[in-house]
Amino acid sequence: MAQRGAQLDHLKYSCSICLDILRDPVTIPCGHSYCMDCIKVYWDGEDHKHIHSCPQCRQIFIPRPVLVKNITLAELAEELKETGHYAAPDDVQTAGPEDVTCDICTGAKLRAVKSCLVCLVSYCEVHLQNHYDVPPLQKHKLVKPSKNLQENICPLHNEAMKIFCRTDQQSICYVCLMQDHKGHETVSAAAERAEKQKELEVSRQLIQQVIQDQEKDVKLLQQQVETISVSADQAVEDSEEIVSQLIHLIQKRSSDVKQQIRSQQEMEMSRVRVLQEKLQQEITELRRKDAELEQLSHTEDLNVFLQNLASVSALGGSTCSYSTIIHPPRDFRDVTAAVSTLRDKIQDILRGNQSNTSLTASQLGGLMSEPEPKTRAHFLEYSQGITLDPDSAYRFLMLTEGSRKAAPVQLQQFHSHHPDRFTYWWQVLSREGLIGRCYWEVELEGDGVYVAAAYRSISRAGKSNDSMFGYNDKSWSLRCASNSYTFWHNEVLTPVSGPRSSRIGVYLDHRAGVLSFYSVGKDTTLLHRVQTRFHQPLHAGISFFDYGESAEFVKLK
Repeated sequence: MAQRGAQLDHLKYSCSICLDILRDPVTIPCGHSYCMDCIKVYWDGEDHKHIHSCPQCRQIFIPRPVLVKNITLAELAEELKETGHYAAPDDVQTAGPEDVTCDICTGAKLRAVKSCLVCLVSYCEVHLQNHYDVPPLQKHKLVKPSKNLQENICPLHNEAMKIFCRTDQQSICYVCLMQDHKGHETVSAAAERAEKQKELEVSRQLIQQVIQDQEKDVKLLQQQVETISVSADQAVEDSEEIVSQLIHLIQKRSSDVKQQIRSQQEMEMSRVRVLQEKLQQEITELRRKDAELEQLSHTEDLNVFLQNLASVSALGGSTCSYSTIIHPPRDFRDVTAAVSTLRDKIQDILRGNQSNTSLTASQLGGLMSEPEPKTRAHFLEYSQGITLDPDSAYRFLMLTEGSRKAAPVQLQQFHSHHPDRFTYWWQVLSREGLIGRCYWEVELEGDGVYVAAAYRSISRAGKSNDSMFGYNDKSWSLRCASNSYTFWHNEVLTPVSGPRSSRIGVYLDHRAGVLSFYSVGKDTTLLHRVQTRFHQPLHAGISFFDYGESAEFVKLK
């Protein structure tokens, strides 16, 4: 008997529910055998459906069969246990803490290898075999093991939620359909998933296109960085050479000025010394004669006094004042003034050059003193590509055309929560922060689109004026109606006249504080011009009033 037990196939005497040797085996009407406790627990779980089926072949029994122990099978199972030749199959694994467990196993839970979206049950490899062997089960949808299958069960009616209510935007079961959702627009969950999958693929394509565009922009910017570096290095080298030459010229001029001053100093001092010596000689002679006259004045002899007076009184030299030939001393302050004037001129030139060589973030190397464009062709020289930032878009705005076009829709878009998102107004801002001289055009559809520019720091939350374009000091907005324009800034309305056009051009000179809006048609006509001082980079913006409107930032050549 032991020899016979060693040859038994243990799988024939195992319960397909617990995968262990049969305990108190029972055979149900279809011929499959199970542990009595295992099949009872399984059927107890089916009582709410008022059906009882075989876990393997899915044959249904009505009413619930009466279970009777199979004596012969019990003896064979006991004999197999006594021989010690039973071992669990090698290809099954007990479930770990992180694994999805088999819902059919009642003993040691095995690791599930698939979950069925029709049965809403997870199966181990053994219990899954029926889905491969039984034709009706082969049509079921098998997926990777999931712990979230119960989320597909209606919490009210404990039925599978296989229907999607488009009216209430939620998954429901058949009982819900007949009760609370009667008359609603409904489709199968699979059909809704298929449609949403298509929308998801479109969104992914848009995102991938944006990624490709941005990667191209990154490469372009990298090229610009390299060009800027080379240009800046060359400019620094050239500037240092020019400044060195300028310093050399100034030093040489300074040496010449010093030499001229010293030469004139020597000439003036020599002239003064000659006059000084001559005057000293004449002073000495005059003093001698004065002494003779004094001596003569004390002579008491009348004849001697008169005879000598005539000869002594003749001075023999000039008695005129030298003040007529002594020029005022040479004053060199005029030279200092001339040098100061030269310094001031150089400073003015340097200041002007510094202003003219200032670089902006958007137009490195561009001169800020250029006049404002007058023609569209001139505007296009400053054309700026604009893409809209999905993180700022109101959740009922759809972005298309590589995030260059926006339009209000009734179906909420796949926008995740983000602090930059407008939560109330139908608005969106550009990714690009704009400084320097920029120009862009917007193609409009509908009656009431706002073409705007705003600081990135504008409020995003709520319906207050702080977050609405044109109703605060951080944004400027032109409303384009079918027959009129109005301009808004800081809650102040300004009526605007001009030809109606579906295309609006916007010109920004950030440093000059100029923001201009143009009607673009056969001619480019100025609608409104803002002159202010911008404290931050600006972002292009769009705001909508109603469904049916759209705005697209045009690709300019």
